[in-house]
Amino acid sequence: MAQTVKVAVLDYGMGNLHSVGKALSVVGAEVSVTNDPKVVAAADKIVFPGVGAMRDCMAGMREAGIDAVVKDAVFNKPVLAICVGMQALFASSAENGGTPCLDILGGEVLAFDPTWRDAAGDTIKVPHIGWNTVSEMDSAHPLWQNIEDNSHFYFVHSYYCAPEDSSIVAAVCDYGQPFCASVLKDNLFATQFHPEKSHTAGLQLLKNFVEWDI
Repeated sequence: MAQTVKVAVLDYGMGNLHSVGKALSVVGAEVSVTNDPKVVAAADKIVFPGVGAMRDCMAGMREAGIDAVVKDAVFNKPVLAICVGMQALFASSAENGGTPCLDILGGEVLAFDPTWRDAAGDTIKVPHIGWNTVSEMDSAHPLWQNIEDNSHFYFVHSYYCAPEDSSIVAAVCDYGQPFCASVLKDNLFATQFHPEKSHTAGLQLLKNFVEWDI
């Protein structure tokens, strides 16, 4: 019988912790919602969620010591970062007039331009809220197994990530212009969308993460 995978969901006061933890439990993980470094160290995998303003998120991370935990974890075990958790991995964000982030990945987080137009010619609404298609994922990679290209995922954000290294972009979405919907580098995986709110495709992605053997 396969051993249950222990997943630590990092709690720094800003994440959508209940729904993330519940979704991970549904796909078979043993979940701990925690900011205890000992619990994180004992976990097989880490999930780094985030909602809200970047400045508040970064302050919450530093107060809880989560910034150091994340930087340590990305070199030691599989990590999934979600939404603002993904944005926090980059060097800086334009939000709140400019906010330094964790600088784990090179690049910056930029604001959507409300003058961009969608396929119908209408200006986009900011924030980007709701279902949108995600494409250009590598179907051969374990994290995208059993997920069709152009599957729908749920987004809630006003800012998007612009990686320096385009090779880490793992999927894209179009909202007035194409933007990075996911990144993948070694044992670090991140999504701008919320898999825990994305029904079948989202649960499959979380299942793939729990089963990811690297």
